[in-house]
Amino acid sequence: MTRGDGANGGGGGAGGQQKGAGKLPRKRFYRARAHSNPLSDSHFPVPISPDEVDLSQHYPRYFPSDEGEGRQGDAAASRIRFADVGCGFGGLLVGLSTLFPDTLMIGMELRDKVTEYVKERILALRASNPGQYDNISVVRTNSMKYIPNYFRKAQLSKMFFLFPDPHFKEKNHRRRVISMQLLDEYAYVMEVGGIIYTITDVEELGEWMRSCLEKHPLFEAIPEEEIKADPVVKLLSTATEEGQKVARNGGQTFQAIFRRIPLQEE
Repeated sequence: MTRGDGANGGGGGAGGQQKGAGKLPRKRFYRARAHSNPLSDSHFPVPISPDEVDLSQHYPRYFPSDEGEGRQGDAAASRIRFADVGCGFGGLLVGLSTLFPDTLMIGMELRDKVTEYVKERILALRASNPGQYDNISVVRTNSMKYIPNYFRKAQLSKMFFLFPDPHFKEKNHRRRVISMQLLDEYAYVMEVGGIIYTITDVEELGEWMRSCLEKHPLFEAIPEEEIKADPVVKLLSTATEEGQKVARNGGQTFQAIFRRIPLQEE
């Protein structure tokens, strides 16, 4: 999320692909390994703290670059409200953008080629739909390590974890993006009343994520009637490439949707 990492950062795309204004990139130029090791060291810039975040490259309509970096970081860091962790090819961001046009949201993706695709996709959507999609962007980062570097305490109102890597082997469960330890960090950056959305087509992983959320003292399950009334829920299984693939194959999905609550003594 540092300068040059955002959807306004430009670039020619992978494989020297050339695109005209408003022409969506083709995924075949940006394919990458389906899974990455989130515990390995990667080389990309990371802000020291949320105060160091410069989002003029992400949301130029809201934060013109001539306002000064300190002012941008201070204002922008307090206004990003949604985070899509492991955003993949950006389908959820695109769907949420028009559903919440006044809400700034960011996708966080570890794979460099996939991140580049999302950047180009957002630029193309902005070019072909003036005045729309200015509220979404993407950053290449490792959310399992650097969530507190990007968001302040109680900043986010929604976090999304859609079809995360199941890491089937027991020795790799520590790589799962939902765990008791990581929920501590997510709870820190979420406001009280904020909602965490998870979905997977792997039953064992679905049970794991639900179990972690049920055990954590700062989250409680949202009642089924409230889930049904939430317009976001439909996007969980329809907006992403993974969700569409599961639907085509007639697969089953497992959701766990929980609300951030205060400590009981509070």
